Amino acid sequence: MTARAGTPVPTRDSAHRPPRWVRTRLRANPLSALLMAALAFVTVFLAAALPRIANRGADTALQDFVSGKGPNQTSLQTTSRTRDDDTAVELDRVQRQLVEQVGRRLTPSRAGQAYGARALGDHSMANPGYAHISDKEPYPVLSLLHLHDLAARATLTDGTWPTPGAVGGPLPIVVSEKAAETIRIKLGDVIDNGVESSGARRTTVVVGLYRVNDPQDPFWDDLGCPARACLNTKPDHEHWTTSGFVDGGSLPALVRWGSTAENFWRLPVDPASLHADRIDRTRDVIRSFLTGRDATALLDATGRADLQTVSGLPDVLTRADERYRASLPLSAIGPAGVAGVATVVLFLAAALTTDRRAAEIRLLRARGGSLAGVLRRLIGEGAVTVLPAAVLATALALVLLPTPRWDRAVSAALVATLIALLAFPVRAALLWSRRRPAGGRRRLVGELAVLAVTAAAVAEVRRRGVGHPGAGVDPLLVAAPLLLAVTGGLLLARIEPVVVGRLAALAGRGRGPIGFLGLARAARDGSGRRKPSVLPLLALLIAVTTTGFGATVLDTVDHVRTRAARIATGGDIGVALPDYATLTAPFTEAAAALPGVRASTAAWIEPRARFFATDRDYTEADLVVVADPAAYAEIARALGVGGFDPAKLAGTSGGGRDTPVPALVSRDLAERLAAGPSRVRTPNGNDLHLTVAGVVGATPALPDPGKPFVVVPAGPAWERLPDTRRVNTWFAVGDVDPDRVRTVLRDNSGDRPVGLAKLIADDATAVGKDTHGLPSGYTVHSSRETAAALGDDPLQHAAGRLFRYAAAAGAGFALLAVLLTLFRAAPDRTAVLARLRTMGMRPRQGLALIMTEALPQTLAAAVGGGLIALAAVALLGGAFDISTLVGAKVGDVVVPVLMPVLLPTAGLALLVGLGVVVETLVAGRRRIATELRAGEQS
Repeated sequence: MTARAGTPVPTRDSAHRPPRWVRTRLRANPLSALLMAALAFVTVFLAAALPRIANRGADTALQDFVSGKGPNQTSLQTTSRTRDDDTAVELDRVQRQLVEQVGRRLTPSRAGQAYGARALGDHSMANPGYAHISDKEPYPVLSLLHLHDLAARATLTDGTWPTPGAVGGPLPIVVSEKAAETIRIKLGDVIDNGVESSGARRTTVVVGLYRVNDPQDPFWDDLGCPARACLNTKPDHEHWTTSGFVDGGSLPALVRWGSTAENFWRLPVDPASLHADRIDRTRDVIRSFLTGRDATALLDATGRADLQTVSGLPDVLTRADERYRASLPLSAIGPAGVAGVATVVLFLAAALTTDRRAAEIRLLRARGGSLAGVLRRLIGEGAVTVLPAAVLATALALVLLPTPRWDRAVSAALVATLIALLAFPVRAALLWSRRRPAGGRRRLVGELAVLAVTAAAVAEVRRRGVGHPGAGVDPLLVAAPLLLAVTGGLLLARIEPVVVGRLAALAGRGRGPIGFLGLARAARDGSGRRKPSVLPLLALLIAVTTTGFGATVLDTVDHVRTRAARIATGGDIGVALPDYATLTAPFTEAAAALPGVRASTAAWIEPRARFFATDRDYTEADLVVVADPAAYAEIARALGVGGFDPAKLAGTSGGGRDTPVPALVSRDLAERLAAGPSRVRTPNGNDLHLTVAGVVGATPALPDPGKPFVVVPAGPAWERLPDTRRVNTWFAVGDVDPDRVRTVLRDNSGDRPVGLAKLIADDATAVGKDTHGLPSGYTVHSSRETAAALGDDPLQHAAGRLFRYAAAAGAGFALLAVLLTLFRAAPDRTAVLARLRTMGMRPRQGLALIMTEALPQTLAAAVGGGLIALAAVALLGGAFDISTLVGAKVGDVVVPVLMPVLLPTAGLALLVGLGVVVETLVAGRRRIATELRAGEQS
């Protein structure tokens, strides 16, 4: 037979070319491929996203910590001796060179840059009529500077900006109008600044007055007193001081005026350019500019051999690095739990796929398929679904969560991708390589190995501790809660089938079959084996344990922060006054009557008292005179600081000046004062005799005493020592609104200060210390506001946010593990339900059967996970240093608490139960209907 011309003749290869494996498999079950791609996408996205979230939180915390230190602490401060030929042009040239050299290694911030020259000697202003405070130091003091671009930060209000002065004449300067008003400087004044070493008069002439645009701008730090006249309060040397500014062409005259002068350049490092993972590198670069190769490069570039650079930024970065490393183990617990649950879910999905395709894989092997060939096809099939989803998830995480550091995110995504890709092929390989089931001895050995690793991790955590400043992350320490969960899961996996089997036997004695069938099926897995798979139980247990452990840590942090704030405040609310002021009786009465006040007392704290023992040696200590000892005892009891029996301070009225007054003393004074009668001497020279009524380590008025103290009742103390009849503090416990206390204090603040006290108060007001309309030095401390301030730390927020994200992800994966378990048992369960339906079982009973089957494992995981979480807290809590998360140095440890564990445990159990119900209502009925209609079309 011949073929017609032009007709293609089929060949052996084209006629019998086998279809492509991957395409055939995807067409055979597209829904399974889509679900696997979705699972890989979610898992890889979380694996890439959680490190990015951690990095962003750490960077934000670092940048906030550094920027809060101000430009002086975060800048390179460069100085050089001012030469006779220096001009403003020369300073500009050096500034450009410094910015260029530093900009090659660091990112300078334009905000806060300042440079100029300053006279190193300050001189008095001896003009008659200028304001002075005391006869011992009658003259105010002037310091002189040249500041580049002063006109951009100050507004000229009178006169002109300075120009170079004539040789031998007064040096033209400008001063602030506020300083001129305080010191009584007039425009055009020739100020007498004393005599130079050569005998010539040193003079300046005021050619202009200015107003600083923003006196609170940190730019003005370390630039003298440019905005006003500042009060120097050194004892016996109180005087006014202010700064004046000269023109850039007057630098040689500035040298002569101050005897010597120096040029300065301040280059702040941009906090936004700092990253937590590059702290060591940044610190090394800065140190190189201080004393290393870069410092030599600065000398060469500027041509100034005496150039010196200092900076406080290395120390700031060291403290920030210690805080960051201390928070790492605490913030890594949640992601570690998510990684464990996600890994279990991927293995569970692989087991489900293997069970569904076991017959197909065995058939391939029976027909001559090689091990390598079948594995290659399975890996290729997974690559088509997993790899595109993984690449898309990784790219999405990198785009949505921008941060310079990408290595950890990509590494975590790569690990998750490999697990998702290889879990099914490895499980399939185990299917045909295991010709006989593994004995119980092999499982026992593996469980004992896990138990040994867990015990070692717990012992290491208890020995070394976690969360200490600068400690960093130890994977073994971070994994300790996870290992405890795994160990508990393995133990529970051995106990649960036995307990559920016994319950099934008991249920079989009843009337209805639902309880017996559900519990009997719960004691087996979906394939009918005698013991259910441990993977679903592990997923639930890890999620519950890590969530409960992390929730306990955060709950403890909140409570400890609140307690630390109360101790620092001396109660829930406190009022403190400066030395010159006294709280009035109307205030103490009105404040005690405020809503929410449970106990309150006024007191007088004298920090300059002297305590004499019988040997006539004295000890400087704090004297606390308490108006209401009973209320003070209640405050001490509420705070848990320095509790005492108020009856011990019930001193008797009357008696002479030598009659002892009962006193609570600190432990460091107890030994000396117990030897016999002692006395306290106030700064006025009056003595008060004491008798020891009790010993305490601290007291609410002095929660962290830096030196010895004594607490005495006001009644007998006021009778024997009249100069103590005043109060400058007030304490209270209760739910008190601090704004209402401030209002009462404003209305009853008493007499205003006079003399030097008034000058000190006005000076404090001038720098912005006056708040809430209160007089300067009057402060209202609230434990609520103090706790908010302690918690207002991006590092703490980042750790809490990361834990919440991890907890939500762990709960989602745990729910997915339960659903996968239901899917795995779906064919067998559907057949059973279909048969029972033909025997008259109602749909509601079918739902009850499924819930009965799923409930034991969920309850076991919830109860077991909660118990393991409490055990983990009991075993590991004492090793965790939570000071970084609290915001203050504390000695409290994490202890087991029921509610933080109970809430997430109950929530997860409820979520799983709802998931089972929804899966049954949506998919179960459809499968049962399909099973019942089997054979209709035949």
